[in-house]
Amino acid sequence: MAIITLTTDFGEKDHFAGAIKGAIYSEIPDVKIVDISHSVSPFNIPEAAYIIQNAYSSFPKGTIHLIGIDAEINPENKHIAVKLDGHYFICANNGIMSMICAEIAPEKIVEINIHDKIVTSFPVLDVFVKVASHMARGGTLEVIGKAITDIKPTNNIHPFVNDEKTQIIGSIIYIDNYGNVVTNIRKSFFEEIQKGRDFEISARNYKFKTIHKKYSDIIDFDIPEEKRHDEGRGVVVFNSSNYLEIALYKSNTSTVGSASTLMGLQLRDTVTININKV
Repeated sequence: MAIITLTTDFGEKDHFAGAIKGAIYSEIPDVKIVDISHSVSPFNIPEAAYIIQNAYSSFPKGTIHLIGIDAEINPENKHIAVKLDGHYFICANNGIMSMICAEIAPEKIVEINIHDKIVTSFPVLDVFVKVASHMARGGTLEVIGKAITDIKPTNNIHPFVNDEKTQIIGSIIYIDNYGNVVTNIRKSFFEEIQKGRDFEISARNYKFKTIHKKYSDIIDFDIPEEKRHDEGRGVVVFNSSNYLEIALYKSNTSTVGSASTLMGLQLRDTVTININKV
């Protein structure tokens, strides 16, 4: 049974996500549809890229991932289908695949060219569903598009490093449900530049000199629990996806607050790591 995942910025209020599912079931009644997220911030390419990058590999090979973010077709925003790591991705060529393709080279990319056969003002419903259904039936990419070699890059996916390798400038690409802020600085990139040297992380007026392995590392378990005051303390970790994350321990946006709310950190804000020369 084919699996089709959905990642969109459509939200839950409107009919869009439901209409897409209905159209897929009309094409292939026995398909399995899985929602990854419909809560991507509107038109937020880095956020969508982060979500799909960290979700897709948990699915079986051959899964088809339909991504409905900024999908209106125009001369600068074509539609593509990509085979990568044994999975298929259907999306706009707006930079959303550049984060994934930076880690793993795509096996095949085609620019979708079936638009002349479909009248549409809702391409995710009318075009992407047709392509996903074609792939779910075992169809080939060549039937729905022409082969291309390059995909569009997107800004803020890769951090900057200076020539002296003493400074990394990253940016916040995602804020999770706990208000923790995720940067575009990956663990492997950081370690390659840092090479064991001391460092200081700066985000607005907050500074950190330690990256912990897990959130609870900031707790001194030798102190009796009733005397601890750890909730709401700032902590920096490489999260489960190996991205540098600034968090508050046991954050709650409605009580103790979060890294985003209390530190004033928002999407696209800069996070700087200054590294000692020796």
